[in-house]
Amino acid sequence: MSLLGRSLRTAVCAFMVLSGFVVHSGYTTAEADEASCRPDGRALRYVVAFDRGTTETEARAAITGGCGTTTIYYSQIAVAVATSADRDFAELVRPAAAFSAQAERLAVKRATGTPSARSTPARAELEPTDPAKVPSADRTDEQWDMRAIGADKAHRIEQGSDDVVVGVLDSGVDGTHPELTAALDPARSAGCLTGAPDRKWAATTSVHGTHVAGVIAAADDGKGVTGVAPGVRIASVKVIDDRGYADPEAAVCGLMWAADQDMAVTNSSYFVDPWSLSCAHDDARGVVNEVMARAVEYATSSGTLNVAAATNEAVGLVPSPRSGVRAQAEGCQALPAGLPDVVAVSSVTEERRKAGYSSYGLGVIDVTAPGGEEGQCVLSTVPGGYAPLCGTSMAAPHVAGVAALLASEHPGYGPRQLRRTLGAQATPIACPADYDLTGDGTQDAYCTGYAGFNGFHGHGLVDALAAVAPRAASNPAR
Repeated sequence: MSLLGRSLRTAVCAFMVLSGFVVHSGYTTAEADEASCRPDGRALRYVVAFDRGTTETEARAAITGGCGTTTIYYSQIAVAVATSADRDFAELVRPAAAFSAQAERLAVKRATGTPSARSTPARAELEPTDPAKVPSADRTDEQWDMRAIGADKAHRIEQGSDDVVVGVLDSGVDGTHPELTAALDPARSAGCLTGAPDRKWAATTSVHGTHVAGVIAAADDGKGVTGVAPGVRIASVKVIDDRGYADPEAAVCGLMWAADQDMAVTNSSYFVDPWSLSCAHDDARGVVNEVMARAVEYATSSGTLNVAAATNEAVGLVPSPRSGVRAQAEGCQALPAGLPDVVAVSSVTEERRKAGYSSYGLGVIDVTAPGGEEGQCVLSTVPGGYAPLCGTSMAAPHVAGVAALLASEHPGYGPRQLRRTLGAQATPIACPADYDLTGDGTQDAYCTGYAGFNGFHGHGLVDALAAVAPRAASNPAR
């Protein structure tokens, strides 16, 4: 379509909205849509940010006038999820700001003739776990990660309260795994892949969410592994699809659902797709940052502490701004990890060295936790049994588990007090004098800050023992 044609269509739709949803020629909104909307292929999902205070009636009318259909409107944060088969939807729905991760991926495919660089093939469906076939051997002696944060000692004092629910915002949890069945709260679990909560929350193709859930709350039953806080409850909130994407609308839905279900803590071991926006400096990044910032702010104000992985991109991160604030022009921003009020977690090895893959950044990283490295990964639950995985995805749930222990010990603590306590109780790790992982004489990353707060480790390594018994806090040399 020509630029003139697109401008005329935008003007027509805007006039429809401003004139009470009725065009002066006598057409109703629906009649005008039929005359002006031009579907072009399959319907794509969009996340749409409206001015705060926009009513649901106004938002739905604007989306209809822009040739779209409303999936859900989160009036608390003035953010909608919509679908449209009209390629010009993002322009037509203005002055609201819209973004589609699906459209972004299609644009990359059209431009290059291949899928986006981060796309992954569909994975095979997971077979349901047969509890009788899950190995029963005790493997806690392999859990170096739990010993590193004093969780093994903390379990003798406090294992967490079943009044505390941790939202596992991930690819879905295998609720039939015997280590997780007692902890899982199906009533608070939901799927968010469409941007609106539904009941499709179980793992289907990825072991990722089940592994994360085990790090947080695998049962202390003398079999398999034990989580950081085996006494708390977990909820499976599915925000990562079967190709490994966590689109903005799914992430917003997950945060809103967790807040409205009174979850004390959430864990987000993902970054919002597409990653290309993280280091870009355009309007699209601004839209995604805005909707995510609003969702995090709402969750925090509702009493939910959000913990997130720093990503495995090995890049230096800069903070993401609060809602209503323009992002800075330089640097990469990981969402949701870089947002204010989110506890951003980097990854360390058993030797307490920042893992080579872990992203970092002064003012972004709050604390660090075990994520492992090749040959020395984190053992946890997967459908059918147990497996080791490495990454900041594994580091973050250690922190979520410690936060859950704190929330159990101190029911009156709000998100900001939990966050401050996590940092205050962490074991400081100073910047390394040398960070040449390959031995080629070149530093692989640069750490800035001081021992108590730096870009690699934030305030330091989280301490589960200190969370339940501050006076018996772990020895830093443990």
